[in-house]
Amino acid sequence: AWALVSNGLFPIDYVPDEETSNTTQNWSTVAAEVTHMRNNPHAPAFIKWSEAIQDPSKEKHIKWGKIKTVDRAIEKLLRSYKTDVSRLLDVCRQSIVFDAATDIAKCLELIAKDADVEVLAIKNRFDPDYDAKSLSLGYRDVNLNLRFITPACRRLGIHLHICEVQLLCKEFAQLKNDAGHKRYVAFRNARGK
Repeated sequence: AWALVSNGLFPIDYVPDEETSNTTQNWSTVAAEVTHMRNNPHAPAFIKWSEAIQDPSKEKHIKWGKIKTVDRAIEKLLRSYKTDVSRLLDVCRQSIVFDAATDIAKCLELIAKDADVEVLAIKNRFDPDYDAKSLSLGYRDVNLNLRFITPACRRLGIHLHICEVQLLCKEFAQLKNDAGHKRYVAFRNARGK
């Protein structure tokens, strides 16, 4: 519901020509993104959650966040957390992308008011005091650690599992491609993080 109300976007994968031509009317709202993706094959394209949930053929193209790899989890535990597993909070993560900072603020407000969620920590990389240049190569987002505390989660025993949700502007999300990630990994490794 957060992404729905706050105009959240999610990355989509490549849409083959035959699929878009067969469903031109259905895909018309994401045509600009698909065209952008074809003209810039390394740049991600996005779809509004409100549009994706109306049509399964659109929703199936969303690229959901991946679980952190075991190798990276161990590396982070050794480099950053002195083997304290309780500090590794981004194993399960998802980004929600926005066209405007006001939409990030709206989503953050919705999350904070959500009775099914317990927010444990917020890292605001938009804060003017955050040194984005030296700490994250200029990258900015709002990063939340939270738990889902619904009765169903309690019954399943997963209400203590901590997830990471990243709220970021589309311009930063477009930099999260393979080349951008390689630059980030090199920067992170140079810093020993």
